[in-house]
Amino acid sequence: MSAENSSSVVESLSAPEVEDADKPDFSRRKALTLTAIGVGIFAAMYLIATYGSGTTAGIFRGVLAEAIAPQTAAVAIAVIGLNIHFGFTGLLNIGQAGFMLLGAYGFAISLSQGLPLPVAIIIGILAATVFAILLGIPTLKLRGDYLAIVTISAAEIVRYVGRLSQLTEFTGGSQGLPGSQYRQQFVDLSFFGTGTWTIGPWSYAATGVNGWWVRAVAWSIVLVCVLLVFLLARSPWGRLLKGVREDEDAMRSLGKNVYAVKMQALVIGGAFGAIGGMLYVLPSSVQADSMGRQLTFFIYTALLLGGAATIFGPVLGTILFFSVRILIRGVTGATVPDSILNTQQTDQFAWVVVGVALMLLVIFRPQGLLGNKRELQFNG
Repeated sequence: MSAENSSSVVESLSAPEVEDADKPDFSRRKALTLTAIGVGIFAAMYLIATYGSGTTAGIFRGVLAEAIAPQTAAVAIAVIGLNIHFGFTGLLNIGQAGFMLLGAYGFAISLSQGLPLPVAIIIGILAATVFAILLGIPTLKLRGDYLAIVTISAAEIVRYVGRLSQLTEFTGGSQGLPGSQYRQQFVDLSFFGTGTWTIGPWSYAATGVNGWWVRAVAWSIVLVCVLLVFLLARSPWGRLLKGVREDEDAMRSLGKNVYAVKMQALVIGGAFGAIGGMLYVLPSSVQADSMGRQLTFFIYTALLLGGAATIFGPVLGTILFFSVRILIRGVTGATVPDSILNTQQTDQFAWVVVGVALMLLVIFRPQGLLGNKRELQFNG
C-alpha cells in the first residue's frame, strides 16, 4: 500500500469533495438537464391523460398509474437498500429479493397470528437483519464474488422454504398468504375516510385495498428513506462506505474495521429491502415466487438506470423502469395488429425493448441517468 493511496483516502474521509472552480460541473449540469426534460415529459403526459381522450390518453393514464403504484414505491425502497450495498459500499448482493421476501413473511405471518402492527414491522426487519448477519459472517472477509454467490443462493433457499407444503399453515405454501389475512390493521389506520378520490388522471378508493391510503404511506416512506440515505451519505460513516468501496487496503492501513463497515451496510440495506417487501405485499398477497431472482434483476436494472451511488437515482430508475414498460406495451398494442403480436406477445416484446434499452444504457452511459462515472470505478 503506497503512501499516496493512503493520503488520498484520508483526504476523501476528512472532508467532502471540493469541486474545481475552474471547471464546469458537467455531471451536475447533465443531471439537471435530464431532470428538466423528465419533468416536462411528465407534465405533458399528465395534461393529456387528465384532459384528453382516446387511445393516447388511455396509454398515458396507464403509465402514470404505474408510476405512483404502491408496488413501484416498494421496489424503489428495495433499490435504495441495494444502492447502499452496491452503489456506496461495492457489495455485490444478488439476493435483495430474499430480504424483501423475509420482511414480507415476517410482517404478514405476525399480523395473521394477531400481533400488533408495530410488532409485525419490527419482526420483519429483524428477520432481514438476522439474514444479513448470517450471510455476512462467512463472506464479507473474502474478496471477489463470494457474496454474490451466497446471496443469490440464500434468496432462492428462502423462496423454496416459503413454498414448502409443510409450512402451509404459516406461509400458505405455494399458494401464498392472501392479503385479507394480514392487511386489516393497516387499513384501519387510515384517516382518509371512504369514497373515491379523483386527482388528475388518477381515481382510486380513499381507503381501499389498492387506494390512496396505501399510496400515500408507501411514497411517504420512500421520501423518508431518500432523506435518510442523503444524511448517511454525507456523514463520516457514508465516507467510510465510499472508502471501503474504492480501496479496502487503504482503509485497513488507516485502522478502519472494514469488516464491520461492510456488515453495517449489509444490515441497513437489507432492512430497507425488508420494508420494501412489507409494502410490496400490502395491496396484493405474499407469494414466494413473486419475489424471486427476476425481481432482484429488476431491482438491479432500476438501480443502473437511475444511477448507482446517487441519492434520487434509485427512485427515478424504478419509476422509469416500470412506467416505460407500460408505455411500450401500450404503444405496441395500439399500433401493431393482433395478427402480428397478441396481448401476451406484446407484453413480452415490451420486456425485450426494455432489455435492449438497458444494454444501450450500459454501453453509452454506464453511470446511469443521474450517476457519476467516477462512482463506478471500484478497486477490485
